[in-house]
Amino acid sequence: MTDSFCTTWPHGKTAAASFCFDLDAESAVLSFAPQAASRMSVMSHQSYGPLTGVPRLLRLLEQHGIKATFFVPGYTAYRYPDTVRAIASAGHEIAHHGYLHEPLGEADEASEIEYLERGIAALQEVAGITPVGYRAPMWELNYRSAALLHERGFLYDSSLMDADNPYELATGNGVDSIVEIPIHWALDDWEQYCYVPDLFGSGLIESPAKTREMWSLELQATTTEGGCFVLTAHPFLSGRPSRAAALSQIMEEAVGAPGVWVATMCEIAAHARAQALVPRLLTQPEI
Repeated sequence: MTDSFCTTWPHGKTAAASFCFDLDAESAVLSFAPQAASRMSVMSHQSYGPLTGVPRLLRLLEQHGIKATFFVPGYTAYRYPDTVRAIASAGHEIAHHGYLHEPLGEADEASEIEYLERGIAALQEVAGITPVGYRAPMWELNYRSAALLHERGFLYDSSLMDADNPYELATGNGVDSIVEIPIHWALDDWEQYCYVPDLFGSGLIESPAKTREMWSLELQATTTEGGCFVLTAHPFLSGRPSRAAALSQIMEEAVGAPGVWVATMCEIAAHARAQALVPRLLTQPEI
């Protein structure tokens, strides 16, 4: 065993970057407001992702020579199988994002297992893949989640926010582990762009120029420190033309940055696993 965090990168690189897309579509609304299924305009706002946003984003990724990771709820896979298959055919990683984007904060163990297994089954059936990566909807992981993921053969999770570099997250038994690839809210387009009346956001929708500047500063600072830059975007948000153009600039910057390894989350997790890092056991605070 070596250090607790992955701080060395392959191919002579000095930092890592990954572009992720959470393909929530309608599931992000239906998980907590099923009555919104009858609101055609709201549903169309969400379906923009798989119908229009994904094709545009796939073109951008191909243009920049980037392989990305798409976190896909099982419900989305069943509703938009052609979109999910197109992502897989383009060589991008498909990872698990719940079934109906169910938040885990108050879910019991049986419910969490059901969400995991339904999501796995959907991705196997639609895309012919068994996911090795997981991201909790709304980034709300439970203290038992690492063990449940390990039991089902997952390599990594990307839901926690306590580090700049990947590490091994110990399960409850303190022996087994999964790789954790940390994220944070400032590198998520939801906080910048998401607004749906009565459902999401405050009504303030940021300029793509402001968002690009913020992400560029984070990319520069994270990679200068040898960290792992993980950007999370949603096709129904960043798939819009001006936002996609701003995202394209970040992609160009990452690809052109000396020493930055641009990779899928699976590739980053596999590299971290090979470092034989000391697992970290996170315990719930006592009140």
